[in-house]
Amino acid sequence: MAEAIPGGDLRVTAEILIPAGELRWRFSRSSGPGGQNVNSTDSRVDLMFDLAGTNALPQRLQARALARLTDQLVDGCLVITAREHRSQWQNRTAAQRRLVGLLLEAMRAPAPPRRATRPTRGSVERRLRAKRQRSNRKGQRRNQSLTPED
Repeated sequence: MAEAIPGGDLRVTAEILIPAGELRWRFSRSSGPGGQNVNSTDSRVDLMFDLAGTNALPQRLQARALARLTDQLVDGCLVITAREHRSQWQNRTAAQRRLVGLLLEAMRAPAPPRRATRPTRGSVERRLRAKRQRSNRKGQRRNQSLTPED
């Protein structure tokens, strides 16, 4: 998948390498349980990648990623937050892996369009036969419950 080496270049695919200079990091205190460790270490990681201004991605892949990730962008930047580990290093690695996964999913080629088809004659007949059987079964129940008591 990705060579996640915090502080180094980030390999997305065999052809795509994001230089370390295009990745911006921000560190802060993480919330939640953890005792003294949470109170004293900046283990939460925010990884920012300027998707709109990068030169690392081919133009058509960049346009596809921008179109698909438009709701997640903040001023053209993709922001990934990782805080699930106690270690800042592990959170940096997790953020890089998440960024690579997000980019790969956004740059993936679109699925081919669906070709409209019609149901076969046999499937239509089976569906209608099943509907008639259900209708008959329900009709038998209805007739039993509405019979007058003599």
